[in-house]
Amino acid sequence: MPGWTQILLVVILAFLLFGRNKFSSFMGDFAKGINIFKKEMKDVYEDEDKATIEVDDGSKTIAHQAEQIQQEQP
Repeated sequence: MPGWTQILLVVILAFLLFGRNKFSSFMGDFAKGINIFKKEMKDVYEDEDKATIEVDDGSKTIAHQAEQIQQEQP
């Protein structure tokens, strides 16, 4: 596991190699990518929840129809 001095050294080298503007734009793009990833994951979980609710509603309808058929039989 890298120590704090090694991380600081890597950050300083990145500033020296890429300059402040390129490094700042890179970090901005990286942050946008993370935000988009989080949004898409949230959408995936919401879609799964909706699908689960739809399946539950369908099973309730089937169960209700089965009860009606049982009640109609003598």
